[in-house]
Amino acid sequence: MATLRVLSSSVRLAGVSPTNSSLNRPASVKISSPLFTQSCSKLFSPLKNLSFSATGRSLSSSIQASASDSSNSSRVQELYVYEINERDRQSPAYLRLSQKNTNALGDLVPFTNKLYSGDLQKRVGITAGLCILVQNKPEKKGDHYEAIYSFYFGDYGHIAVQGPYLTYEDTYLAVTGGSGIFEGVRGQVKLQQIIFPFKLFYTFYLKDIGDLPLELVVKPTEPTLAAEPTPDAKACHPHATISGYTD
Repeated sequence: MATLRVLSSSVRLAGVSPTNSSLNRPASVKISSPLFTQSCSKLFSPLKNLSFSATGRSLSSSIQASASDSSNSSRVQELYVYEINERDRQSPAYLRLSQKNTNALGDLVPFTNKLYSGDLQKRVGITAGLCILVQNKPEKKGDHYEAIYSFYFGDYGHIAVQGPYLTYEDTYLAVTGGSGIFEGVRGQVKLQQIIFPFKLFYTFYLKDIGDLPLELVVKPTEPTLAAEPTPDAKACHPHATISGYTD
């Protein structure tokens, strides 16, 4: 009771005179007792500690989740495929838009070829895209193209790529996205010319997707001039194709 009297004596109410101006102003309370201040400090200090602890746990969880996401995104899966032009798809078509007698800037080359698994045991789909001539390289007996194309894997979806396509040496293109099981994919693909433009070998380095199907994860046949798909894969027999292979 003594404490309450001390507190009560320390409280002064301002603005209690019923004037027009004071009626429109809220009453102000001034508390000057050291005892009251110390009591409030003790009352609310545990809340500060609780808030800090909760924040600490939230920050720790965020750091752990971020580390987990980083680990998943850094995992690289390799996928091997052969692209083979069997001269039965009217591909490629050379559109000489430069109107010059030699290959020159502006020439377009739309194309589509067959795709086989890296071990050449299964037909998996096709490529389809466009090459834009950037520069003719007579000293290297070839051309530098900018390529935009897709790799179709039947019911599994497709992978889109873009980048330099050199007819005289190996190169790397960026993986720009995909669909189906390849949705959200990123990475790069190495293009190896075996016989331009009839036989090429690709090594994909893929990130940000789930585990690849086992029938696509194969030990590749060494890319050589003699590498050829099996007769069953060429004939597209059911056991030598993937589900819903793109044709």
